[in-house]
Amino acid sequence: MFKSVDQAVTILCNILSRIQSVVYLNRIYTKSGDQGETSLGNGDRVLKTASRITAYGEVDELNSLLGVVLTNELLLEIRETLTVIQNDLFDVGADLCIPESEEPLEYEPLRVTASQVERLEAAIDKANERLEPLESFILPGGTPAAAYLHLARAVCRRIEISVLKLHAEESINPQVIIYLNRLSDLLFVYGRLANNDGRDDVLWVPGKNR
Repeated sequence: MFKSVDQAVTILCNILSRIQSVVYLNRIYTKSGDQGETSLGNGDRVLKTASRITAYGEVDELNSLLGVVLTNELLLEIRETLTVIQNDLFDVGADLCIPESEEPLEYEPLRVTASQVERLEAAIDKANERLEPLESFILPGGTPAAAYLHLARAVCRRIEISVLKLHAEESINPQVIIYLNRLSDLLFVYGRLANNDGRDDVLWVPGKNR
């Protein structure tokens, strides 16, 4: 039985880092974080306002938003890929919750890999085959699915910036940054696919309403 949610998070991150699949949570609130601190995956206590906490907290936000996207009518290609990405985003969170260290660890931390980035690049290339080249930026919107995908894309860009701010303060796995960059690109092209393969996109007309 966990003594606190923070302890549960620490153990969960360690479990993820060892690529095991058994998770047991039996208590949600314990008041241990009421003073504004929480635990990282290595057990270190930090302020909840720390850059690292902000970064992987926003990753969780994006994952939740993708859950909303998945409630819409979607092409099977998009649905299947987003389901894989939701699992990947837990990998991203697990990676970020355990700081890189030169000290030897008792376990191998779970880190995002180049193969996960390559899978996103393949999905982007496949989606782009169905789209005509753009001659202007497009306005977010269209179908509900497209609108939510564009929102997810904007949130992903914000998270990338948060992770870059963290990277300016301390070392992180560079594949996390690359993964988020590719993911925002993929969400953009998926937003176009959800608008009748881009045929229903509304183009930005600079200065149209001046």
